[in-house]
Amino acid sequence: MTYVVTENCIACKYTDCVEVCPVDCFYEGENMLVIHPDECIDCGVCEPECPADAIRPDTEPDMEKWVEFNRKYSEAWPVIITRKDPLPEAEEMDGKPGKMDLFSEAPGEGG
Repeated sequence: MTYVVTENCIACKYTDCVEVCPVDCFYEGENMLVIHPDECIDCGVCEPECPADAIRPDTEPDMEKWVEFNRKYSEAWPVIITRKDPLPEAEEMDGKPGKMDLFSEAPGEGG
């Protein structure tokens, strides 16, 4: 099992989860985070820390696409280990449907 970041992180990018991760397996894109599924140790401490409820275990239905999505971008984006402010529109965007249209493949700053 692994944990993955799902669509609701897009345009929010809360980073509360990165501070609690014991293995630093979060990676930062311009407008979301991902978890490297091969580095995640399945501890689950990140899941309750996400204000947007965007972190899910891969054992839930239809998570295969998110495992591959997280793998792809974690191999392209820089690692993030310190908490940062969420995106300015995070509260407004939390829970909005159809956020894949807003997804950016551009890397974040990491750090």
